[in-house]
Amino acid sequence: MSDAILNLLDGAMTSPWIYAALFALAALDGFLPIVPSETLAISAGVYAAAGDTTLGVVILAAALGAFAGDHLSYFTGRRYGRRLVDGAAHGSRRAAGFGWARTQLSERGGSILIICRYIPGARTATTLTAGAVGHCLRSFSIFDAIAALSWGAYAALVGYIGGSAFEDQPLLGVGVGLGIALGLAGTVELVRHLRRRHTARHGAPALG
Repeated sequence: MSDAILNLLDGAMTSPWIYAALFALAALDGFLPIVPSETLAISAGVYAAAGDTTLGVVILAAALGAFAGDHLSYFTGRRYGRRLVDGAAHGSRRAAGFGWARTQLSERGGSILIICRYIPGARTATTLTAGAVGHCLRSFSIFDAIAALSWGAYAALVGYIGGSAFEDQPLLGVGVGLGIALGLAGTVELVRHLRRRHTARHGAPALG
């Protein structure tokens, strides 16, 4: 079973279409957070350690895809976002997400895009809301470029670290890379959870 998975992974990572696939998945992930673009970027980073992919091109493809996807979400927000935001049921998770995004954009401006790039659900809510509330496109693009590039570098380098440590075992390298990413994501969520509890207990203004 593991040999079949390894052969499939090898075939995908050594295909000349890997960079186009990474761009496409990262773009889709901009407004469909269930798409596993980060997993593909990490896997491509693992194979970059063995020379099967080029690390710089992996980072660029992931970053450009993320940038394109976030802008598609932004312009969707411009066109339909007001209806989506105002139509969210009061007290629902979607309404809470849009409300949080609106507050953060108002208080922090485009810099919140960098933080939310690493939080799938918050990422989509923020980019959609930015379009819906008419957030300045220039500001959005500048901060989103920083967010997309940092995310692409993060995902690819996490994979590269795993691949360097287990150069002869790419599946293990992918597993280590995903483990690092999940560990970091879990730490971020834990911090956010503790901050929400602190805010609820002391009534301090929430920061995210």
